[in-house]
Formats: sequence, C-alpha cells, structure tokens
Amino acid sequence: MNMLVQTHRVDTRTVAAMPKEFLSFRLGGEEYGIDILRVQEIRRYEAPTRIANAAHFIKGVINLRGVIVPIVDLRLKLGCESADYTDFTAVIVLNLSDRVIGVVVDSVSDVLELGADSIRPVPEMSSSVGPGFMLGIGCIRTGDVERMLILTDIQALMSSDEMGLMAAAALH
Repeated sequence: MNMLVQTHRVDTRTVAAMPKEFLSFRLGGEEYGIDILRVQEIRRYEAPTRIANAAHFIKGVINLRGVIVPIVDLRLKLGCESADYTDFTAVIVLNLSDRVIGVVVDSVSDVLELGADSIRPVPEMSSSVGPGFMLGIGCIRTGDVERMLILTDIQALMSSDEMGLMAAAALH
C-alpha cells in the first residue's frame, strides 16, 4: 500500500525566524531539539515534592535557589512507553515568558547549530507532539550517518491548555 504523506509548507520567513542553535535530548528512541536560548541550566534528576491532584506528567516542584519550579516529565507528557529514571535522566530548566519550568528527559546530547538548509518541514501525521508544537525536522549528517531531530517549540508546548503552567503564571 502506498501512503501519501503531506507536509506543512515552511516559507523562508519562518525558517529565518527559527532558532539557530538547539539543545538536543532523547525521549525514548527519539531525539528532540529545543531553542538553546530557552535553557537556563541542565541538572541531574532528583525527586521533586509531589503536588496533590497534579496531572500525571507533572512530577511535582523543586526549590531552585529560592524559586519554586514545576517539574514536567516530558516522557510521560508525550506518551513514551516507559519513563525509567537512570543516571542519564536529566532536568532541563527552561526560562519561558518569565516563568521557570523544569522538564525531565532521558538524556541530554549536545548543542547543535542548524542552518536553514538543514531544517525540513513537519510532515502531516498523527503524533504525540502536535504539529503546532513542532518547528521542523533537523537533519544532521555526520559522515555516512544521518540523525533527525524533532525541533520542538517548547514555549508553545508548555503553554498548551492541558499543561496549565503558563496560564497559572499569568495570574500571579
């Protein structure tokens, strides 16, 4: 059976406005990238203080130098099959619209610089990361090996209604 996959168009203005450097990290078997300018720091995972009645992907809060930071397990949020905590599990602390949020990932890889010629449009398909949260697909070739990075609009993802994190910040 031959399936046709439609792609979203990415015009040159959109690509020009995209971040140039991305922090790459792993969730399950996939590699993702987020704008490095949104990253405040990377920390080793430590169990947060649980919050009653929080969504299953909100693990709790930590006190980061006097700032109470909600911790979101992106693996659970995006439907990864398992969310095992290992020595490689990390928390990426993000600065988003004057709000600090931590996201749990399987591991952090590296910082990559991507030019417009390395970014492909997002194909139209069913995905745990909706097309509105994806900037594109980054293609990185190292020798004979090509890596694909799902470039994520972390600001939009953390601002989604079901997260409830950014709306709560606006009220305070």
